[in-house]
Amino acid sequence: MDQTSPTAKALLALELIQNSPGITGERLGERLGVTDRAARRYVGILREVGLPIESTPGRYGGYRVGRGFRLPPLMFSTAEALGLMMAALEGHHRAADPTDPAGSALDKIIRVLPTSVAEPAEAIRRLITPHPNADSSYPDPEITAELVQACVNRHRLRIGYRRDEDLVMEVDPWAISIRHGRWYLLCWSHTKDARRVLRVDRITTIDVLPDTFIPPEDLDPVRTILEHFSEGWKYQVEVLIEAPIADVEHWIARNLGRLEEVDATHTRLIGSTDEPEWYAYRIASIQARFQVVNPPELREAIHTLGKNLVRAAHG
Repeated sequence: MDQTSPTAKALLALELIQNSPGITGERLGERLGVTDRAARRYVGILREVGLPIESTPGRYGGYRVGRGFRLPPLMFSTAEALGLMMAALEGHHRAADPTDPAGSALDKIIRVLPTSVAEPAEAIRRLITPHPNADSSYPDPEITAELVQACVNRHRLRIGYRRDEDLVMEVDPWAISIRHGRWYLLCWSHTKDARRVLRVDRITTIDVLPDTFIPPEDLDPVRTILEHFSEGWKYQVEVLIEAPIADVEHWIARNLGRLEEVDATHTRLIGSTDEPEWYAYRIASIQARFQVVNPPELREAIHTLGKNLVRAAHG
């Protein structure tokens, strides 16, 4: 809508009068960027369409909306409502708790939404386990809603997934969780015949299949995702680090694997990866001497990375 049109100005005037009961004509004109005479014209437009805008004359007079008048409830599209829910969960990790102020506010919003929008919004809040360090990678709200609904209804999905190349997979969607600002789908891939953790922002299409599934008992999505990031990949990793485990814990992300204390001055990193080059980049920040015991592919990746760094240092 053209913000300079009379209709737009009149609607803005209504908002200002609602938010500031008793606002004077002069002040209303200032907020609208017009003269007080023009502001009175916009008030007249509101009255012409039946809105009870009352005015009190005199030095301390002003405009207010008549008693008993209520605007219709805010109307959200599905994408808008789900986007609001997801942003709240990412920005405030207790928004899923109805006793928290943010959670209470979401409750009020959900109560006034149409059923078709409220149900997927509530499902997102009920199912998702947010992480307090939310930061990035915002997925499509409607795709996320379909994933959540499939998790709740336990329906198998056929999904399109964007990585190095576009993939099509059939999966049982177990749960969705947020970690460091990224939304992940924990699932069983029938295409790969293995457990997988997929980034929701990389899912491009969804088809709901008639088949249903039963998720693992006592499933803990957050713990399972953390374990998955360091286990079950193609290359089994072992790295020996010449530093106490208390120091290494500050250098190694949990998704790289688990740490074992060898002795007071040595720590072993045990993990796995499908991408030795990526893993080499991540462990290059270790602030101590270390030796890659396995696999040979990771040793080669470290060697290549080291040569590139030396070459860059010497111009």
